[in-house]
Amino acid sequence: MARHRVVILGGGFGGLVAAQKLKSAPVDVTLIDRRNFHLFQPLMYQVATGSLSPGDIAAPLRSVLSKQKNVQVLLGEATDIDPNAKRVTLRDGGIFEYDSLIVATGSQTSYYGRDEWRRWAPSLKSVEEATAIRHKILYAFEEAERAKSPADAKAWLTFVIVGAGATGLELAGALAEIANQTLKNDFRHIDPRHARILLVEGGARVLASYPEDLSAKAEKSVTRLGVEVIKNVMVTDIDGSGVNLKRGEQSEQVAAKTVLWAGGIISTPLGKRLAERTQAETDRTGRITVRPDLTVPNYPDIWIVGDLAHSIDKEGDALPGVAQVAIQGGAYAAKAIRARLAEQREIAPFQYFNKGDMAVIGRASAVANIFGLHTSGLLAWLIWLFIHLIYIVEFQSRVKVFIQWGFEYLTFSKGARLITGVAATDVLGSPEKTLNSAPLTKEAGGGKP
Repeated sequence: MARHRVVILGGGFGGLVAAQKLKSAPVDVTLIDRRNFHLFQPLMYQVATGSLSPGDIAAPLRSVLSKQKNVQVLLGEATDIDPNAKRVTLRDGGIFEYDSLIVATGSQTSYYGRDEWRRWAPSLKSVEEATAIRHKILYAFEEAERAKSPADAKAWLTFVIVGAGATGLELAGALAEIANQTLKNDFRHIDPRHARILLVEGGARVLASYPEDLSAKAEKSVTRLGVEVIKNVMVTDIDGSGVNLKRGEQSEQVAAKTVLWAGGIISTPLGKRLAERTQAETDRTGRITVRPDLTVPNYPDIWIVGDLAHSIDKEGDALPGVAQVAIQGGAYAAKAIRARLAEQREIAPFQYFNKGDMAVIGRASAVANIFGLHTSGLLAWLIWLFIHLIYIVEFQSRVKVFIQWGFEYLTFSKGARLITGVAATDVLGSPEKTLNSAPLTKEAGGGKP
C-alpha cells in the first residue's frame, strides 16, 4: 500500500516545523521552497545594519532535515495548485501529487498599490533586500563624505524609514547606533552623528499592536537615540530625491537619498491563485480565510499556516503574521495529519497560545509583553536575546550570533559593514554607481515569520 504523501510548500517557520513534527509518521514528506535555506527573519534587520552576516541567520534546509529519512527537500517555486486533482505545479513544469498539502509560503511586501516605490525604498523580506539595505546605508555615508555641497551631504545623511511597527523601530534604533557610535570616528569630512533619521508612521503611535504603555516607552527609547518619530502622516510619493509627506492639509518634501520600507504585507501570487482555485474568501490583504482547523473551506486536505492564513482567535481577532503563529500552525497541521492517519476523531480546533511580543530598540533596550507582563529596558532586552538565540535553528549559528552580540555590546563595532553587490535600481532603488562589481541577484523567495 502506498504511503500517505504530504507536500509542504515553504521552508519558513511553519513549513519547517510541520516537516519536523511529521518525523517517524507513516508518511512521505516533500518540502518545496524557492530557497535552499531556512531564514530566521526576526534578525533580518541586523543583517541590513551590518551586525550579522546572512549566514548567521540562515540554515540549509537539507542539513536541518538530513536525519529525517521520510523527508525530501526540493528546490522549486510552486505557481499553481489544483485542489481537485490534488496536484502542485512548479514554475519549471514539475508536478507533485499529494494526499495532504500544507501551504506555508508566507507573504510579500505591500506598497499599497504604489509598487514603483520599491525601486527607491527596499523592504526587508529577503537576504538580497537585507544586503541591499546594508549597501544603501553604508554607501550613503561614503557619498556624504565626498559631497560637493552641504545640501548634498545633508540629503545623503538623511534616512527615512516608512512604517513604525517592530521592523521599522528595530531598523531605526540600529541605524541610530551606527551613526552615533559605530561610524563616529571613521570619516574626516562628515560627522555621522549629524545623520537625521526619520521614522514615519501613518497611525497615532508606534508599535500599534502593542499595549499603549509599551508603545510609549518604545517611542521614548528610540527618540533618546536621536530618531525623529513623525506620526499621523501619510507618504504620498517616493523618488530618488526623497519623500513627500502629507499631514492633514499640509504637504512637505524631505530630501533624503535613503528611504527604507517597513510597511505592510500582502498575499503572494500563489496565495491569490489558491484562493481562485478554491473559491475561498480572503481579507483585504489577500490572506485566505481558513476554518478553525486551519484547512481551506471544502478542502479538508489543504492546510494553510503562517502569513497566508486569515485565522481568528477565540476573541474573534485576526491572528498576526508573526513567527509564533506560523510555528504553532505548522505543528498543529502535522498533528492533524497524524491524527487522521491513526483514524482518530478530529482534533480540537487550532488555538493560538500567545507567548507575547517583543521589539528591540537599541543596545540594552527593548520592550516586551510576556504573558501579559509588560517590561522594558535591559530586562526586556535580555529576554529578547535569550528567546532569539533559542529559536535560531542551528546550534553553530547560535554560538556565532552570541559571540558576535557580545563583541558588539562591548565595542559598538558591527562586523559585517561590507558594501557588496551592484547598486542595481531593481534592487536598491538608487542610481549610484557600485563600489564592487559583483552582481547581486534579485529576490528569489523565502518565508516571513
